[in-house]
Amino acid sequence: QVLKELRSKYGELYRQDNVILSGTHTHSGPGGYFQYTLFWITSKGLVQPTLKSIVNGIVKSIDIAHENMKKGRLFINRGTVENSQINRSPFSYLANPESERNRYSSNTDKEMVLLKMVDEDGHELGLISWFAVHPVSMNNSNHLVNSDNVGYASYLFEQEKNKGMLPGEGSFVAAFASSNLGDVSPNTRGPFCANTGESCDNPQSTCPIGGATMCMAKGPGKDMFESTRIIGQNIYLKAKELYEKASQEVTGPLSSAHQWVNMSNVSVELNATHTVQTCKPALGHSFAAGTIDGVGAFNFTQGSVEGDPFWDQIRDQLLGEPSNETKACHKPKPILFNTGEMTWPQPWHPAIVDVQIAAIGSLAILAVPGEFTTMSGRRLREAVQREFDSHGTPGMNIVIAGLCNVYTHYITTYEEYQLQRYEAASTIYGPHTLSAYIQLYRGLAKAIALNGTQELSPGPEPPFFNVTSLTLLPSLSVENAPTGKTFGDVLEEVRPQYREGEVAEVTFVGANPRNSAENATEHNFLTVERYSSISSSWRVVLNDASWDTRFYWSKGSRGQSNVTIEWHIPAGTEPGVYRLRYFGHYKKRVALFRVISVPFEGSSSAFQVT
Repeated sequence: QVLKELRSKYGELYRQDNVILSGTHTHSGPGGYFQYTLFWITSKGLVQPTLKSIVNGIVKSIDIAHENMKKGRLFINRGTVENSQINRSPFSYLANPESERNRYSSNTDKEMVLLKMVDEDGHELGLISWFAVHPVSMNNSNHLVNSDNVGYASYLFEQEKNKGMLPGEGSFVAAFASSNLGDVSPNTRGPFCANTGESCDNPQSTCPIGGATMCMAKGPGKDMFESTRIIGQNIYLKAKELYEKASQEVTGPLSSAHQWVNMSNVSVELNATHTVQTCKPALGHSFAAGTIDGVGAFNFTQGSVEGDPFWDQIRDQLLGEPSNETKACHKPKPILFNTGEMTWPQPWHPAIVDVQIAAIGSLAILAVPGEFTTMSGRRLREAVQREFDSHGTPGMNIVIAGLCNVYTHYITTYEEYQLQRYEAASTIYGPHTLSAYIQLYRGLAKAIALNGTQELSPGPEPPFFNVTSLTLLPSLSVENAPTGKTFGDVLEEVRPQYREGEVAEVTFVGANPRNSAENATEHNFLTVERYSSISSSWRVVLNDASWDTRFYWSKGSRGQSNVTIEWHIPAGTEPGVYRLRYFGHYKKRVALFRVISVPFEGSSSAFQVT
């Protein structure tokens, strides 16, 4: 969708080979924007407004960048981020050869790579940094849309550089991108049994009472909000230091290489005598176990190399039994979802995926279509580095950009795969997935090094399904306000006075926030406004993207619902008179078969912050 819109605006300037979409990988975003069936099961189908918002947002970002394009300079820096990650599958990591593990000081990659951008006069433009950590500081009990720890790092950096601006406004952009985060958790206190408090750091991540569903990792804070803040701040502070000290300039030509490849049958030459195959996609039993960052359901555990007759029976009845060929190809993975052979109503998983490298002078960005584990990422970087070296471009900085272009779950090493924890069960193209990617990315690197990207075959184009009609998400119905009230009226008022550290809170007669998402291209649900006696007017100081504000919608009966807005007043807030405002849309019937959306707003009383 993004490329289609770009083509209509810019012709051949932005193309398949020089545009990369890389997910920050927050786990707290709206779902339903992906064409393969498995990914929209949980969101009850494709959610058109989500897709539209994401596409519009990306295209708008590119438009703004395009309009503000200017000559400039790039500087690269790298450094170590401490106390911000743990390996969440340490027993899998230990399956890698000892000689290989001995070359590294840690079972996670602690390095952040940062690219600083300034214009010709040295004015600051922005930065992009890559660091391997899962944005799951907000755990799976959270229902607030947010950008998690890396989003908070970005927020802090941009708030500092774009003084007095609302989030997302101002010219300085601080992007915090994902890397080989497959087995990396921000929940640094590690896994504990939720019911007994004892450690469950064992190969199955399971508890004596309650099994695997009780084993959850804890972040450094007292709750998930504080953990997000702590990890985000660590990432921000390191980025700030690297940004300020960045002095190594990146120079040289730009190039990019892209191929589509059918990952379900890649032949990989391991050595002169040995060739292996990748497999049709499939997920193992441990996929359903989830991880210590977000546990699964029922009685699934990580590290299952045997199937479970009960679940296998249900799968065979509902979804069909995997073919013997697929079973054999994925060994020792016991297959739970044989997605490569499931095509109703559309294929469940991609077979054709993107592989892509963008080179900016001495920096090569490997855009990978999934979540590489720590050791997988190291092997890939090393292989690509060697490839560049052997074709006359030594000294390249290799960085992995995770979750690019299409999602294919995880990529573990062959050794990690044998243990079948969550990441391995989710390595969908089988035990030789990593070897296949290494072979493919070496091919792209060679083409870039030898200026041969024109000769690369584009590969088989992926299918484009029209899944717009596939949704079980109920459409929005007519809404009502309680008797004697109207939409936006205050039900529970703020207090007249608050101090720093307290929470200002107001509850309104509300409407389903989906109405606004479906009606307005850029909707802001709330503002915090401060009264200026000089101009006798209200000025917006915070909005729904601000860290300190929260928006809760609670659905009642008979088409009624409430909205509560919270402002967690931080230390250092300027004393003065404030108010909280709410902006929504409600569904109203105007004729027998015609329902329209009506915008409305509400405001709290004014209150004092002292």
